[in-house]
Amino acid sequence: MTALWQQLFADMALMTQLELLAVLSALAYVLLALKQSLWCWPAAMLSTLLYSHIMWHSALLSDALLQIYYAGMALYGWYHWRRLQQQPGQPRGMTEWSWSVHARLIGLTASAGLVLGYLMSRYTQADFAWVDAQTTTFSVMATFLVARKVVSNWLYWLVIDAVCIYVYIEKHLYFTTALFVLYTLIALAGFFLWRQSYRQQQQLA
Repeated sequence: MTALWQQLFADMALMTQLELLAVLSALAYVLLALKQSLWCWPAAMLSTLLYSHIMWHSALLSDALLQIYYAGMALYGWYHWRRLQQQPGQPRGMTEWSWSVHARLIGLTASAGLVLGYLMSRYTQADFAWVDAQTTTFSVMATFLVARKVVSNWLYWLVIDAVCIYVYIEKHLYFTTALFVLYTLIALAGFFLWRQSYRQQQQLA
């Protein structure tokens, strides 16, 4: 019995250390993305590798699957941002989509979230299956917008991060909860900073 408790505490200590490292690398990713630094994507890759293990261990299966997508987007983001830097006369390459495009995107993403939520709730033991599915599908979409440098990606993250705070508190992932509180504030600042940068880009163009 003593050995079992010792193993349990050892596992908890390891998870806490991994979570803290994942939080720091994820925070580095967001802050570097805020500055439009190419190096945000290696930080994203490190965070993804750590969180894939953490989310699977926490039975947040949609989140665990999401990390695989994040890894692919980290590679794509690196490629796309680097290509933008190499284009003469277009160092930022920022863009924005119309509200009608965003409305259709929200409808499609929410529908995909309902399908994923149904599958997770019916065929797996995932916790918060419906909520986790929605944050997962919207995170997939918003990450693509970051890679494409769409300014309004930050508005999506503002909502996603606020919802995730509740989920991670319930799962006792306190470092991650603190991270997502910071994410929510950074997303708000990120929108205004990117919008200002986009307007400057338009004036130069």
